[in-house]
Amino acid sequence: MTDRRDDADAAGAGAAAQDTAGAPAARGGAETAAEPAAAASASAAAPEGSETAADTTAAAKEPVQLDEVMLAMDVVDTLRHREHLIARELAEGAREEDMVARLRQVYAAQGIEVPDHILREGVAALRENRFVYTPKGSPGARRWALLWVRRGRVAAVALGLVVLVAAAVYAYDAAVRAPRRALVSGLTETRAAIVALSEVPAATSEANELYRQAEIALSRGDQDQAREVLAAMEDLRARLEQAYTLRIVNDPVTALERIPDVNEEASNYYVIVEAVGPNGQRVRVPIASEETGEVREVSTWGVRVDEATFERVARDKLDDGIVQDSTFGVKRPGRLEPDYEFPTLGGAITEWD
Repeated sequence: MTDRRDDADAAGAGAAAQDTAGAPAARGGAETAAEPAAAASASAAAPEGSETAADTTAAAKEPVQLDEVMLAMDVVDTLRHREHLIARELAEGAREEDMVARLRQVYAAQGIEVPDHILREGVAALRENRFVYTPKGSPGARRWALLWVRRGRVAAVALGLVVLVAAAVYAYDAAVRAPRRALVSGLTETRAAIVALSEVPAATSEANELYRQAEIALSRGDQDQAREVLAAMEDLRARLEQAYTLRIVNDPVTALERIPDVNEEASNYYVIVEAVGPNGQRVRVPIASEETGEVREVSTWGVRVDEATFERVARDKLDDGIVQDSTFGVKRPGRLEPDYEFPTLGGAITEWD
């Protein structure tokens, strides 16, 4: 290695001597080959510690080392991470040398030795925003591009939102709308069934009035009141659907006389009857007692009659201990009340001694 360097120095010295003597230098490829030799000769002739124009030219043409670039970027990164330091220095218009000195202290505290020209390069790069990424394109285009890049995540989030909204709508429908729809449907169907069953205008009128009350309650959002009305309509429908025969009982008490508390000089007469369905089973019927005002569902009750009817039933029972003419009335589907075979006064009792 030493011999080759000496030969190159000698060749460079010879080329420099020829150039100094005024010999014409070759152009093209010879001129390119002569430039490094001349630079080497000038460097050998110059004293240590001094800089020549040839040195400056050679340094400018040397490629920047990757390590130096990385160090400069690290300097910029350090400055950015020490925002309080750089913000204060820039705000006060600090000189470059002051910032370099601060950086030197920072790296020295970490045991890292960084040349001053690298520190200056980093400070200059920070001022020029050399290592700052500046997004290209309009903000809207960048947002669409990011959405496209992240379309999988965006699709998952969108699907999750759709599922949540669907679940909320379903829950609201199940908790609020579905019960209301069922209530309205029940009211409509029950009224239609009553109108179809009814053979008396009173039942139809009652059904229409109840339905109107339910509509008013629903318009106020009072579903509880509407349900109560629906229950009353269902009771009316059940009464219309009932079919039974009223028979005079053959119990020990077939007919009885009662003296009201409010008028002890008067007498009320009752015939005890029972409701028997087509299958022979007793049927429970809602009966209002004229003595207590209470409505009870019973299968046996007392129907108020006049004195003549009372005496007629009593004589039939006294004949042989059995009431022969025992059919007191017949309740047919579509009617609210039975068709009576005996005269009645419209009252009834549900309890007696």
